[in-house]
Amino acid sequence: MESARKRTLLKVIVLGDSGVGKTSLMNQYPSARWKAVGIVILLLSGALSVVPSYILPCLDLLELTRYVSKKFSQQYKATIGADFLTKEVLIEDKLVTLQIWDTAGQERFQSLGVAFYRGADCCILVYDVNAKRTFNNLNTWHDEFLNQASPSDPKNFPFILIGNKIDLDGGSKRMVSEKKAREWCASKGNIPYFETSAKEDHNVDTAFLCIAKLAMEHEHNQDM
Repeated sequence: MESARKRTLLKVIVLGDSGVGKTSLMNQYPSARWKAVGIVILLLSGALSVVPSYILPCLDLLELTRYVSKKFSQQYKATIGADFLTKEVLIEDKLVTLQIWDTAGQERFQSLGVAFYRGADCCILVYDVNAKRTFNNLNTWHDEFLNQASPSDPKNFPFILIGNKIDLDGGSKRMVSEKKAREWCASKGNIPYFETSAKEDHNVDTAFLCIAKLAMEHEHNQDM
C-alpha cells in the first residue's frame, strides 16, 4: 500500500555557469512544484538589509508556490535569489521527494553560501555544449561543491553531468564534443553523462531519475 511506503527526501543541487539552462531544465521536469526563495528585504535597526530567503524557511508569507508548466522561454532571464522545486518519484517501491535547488543567478556574484549546499545528497553539473567556457569551468564547480558541502565520502559522492542545449541551430554551433565530455566524466570517477535539450524536453527526465537513483544507492551504502 502507498501509505506503507517509506518516504525519503533528497536534496539535489544544480550547478553551472549562468545561462547554461539550469532553470530551463528544471522547468521541463513535469508535475514539479516550485518554491521561490529569492531575496527578502528586512528593516533592521532602521536600515534595510537584503537577505537570501532560504535562510528564513519559517516565513510562510514569503513563500510562493506554483506548478511548473511544460513551457520553454526563448528569452533568457537570469533568476534572482535561490529557488527549489519538489518532485515525487517512485524508486524501487519507495516514494522519494526530490528537493531540487537552483543557483538562480547568484553564481554570477559568487554569493552562494554554505546554507545553499548544506545537507545536499547529490549534485547535477550543467554546461552548455555550445559554450566552451562553461565546460572549462566544470572543475571549479565540482571542487566548489565538495569544498562547501563537505560530504563524508567525496570520492563516491553522487554527481551527474548534463550537456545542455544540444538543439541549438541543429547542433551546428557545438563547441564541446560528447567524447571530450565523457573523458572529463571518466577523470572524475566515471560520472554519468547526459546530453539534453530543455527546449525540446529531450533526456531531462532520464537525467533526474538517474541522479535520484544514485543518491538512494549512496544513502543505502552509507547506512551499511
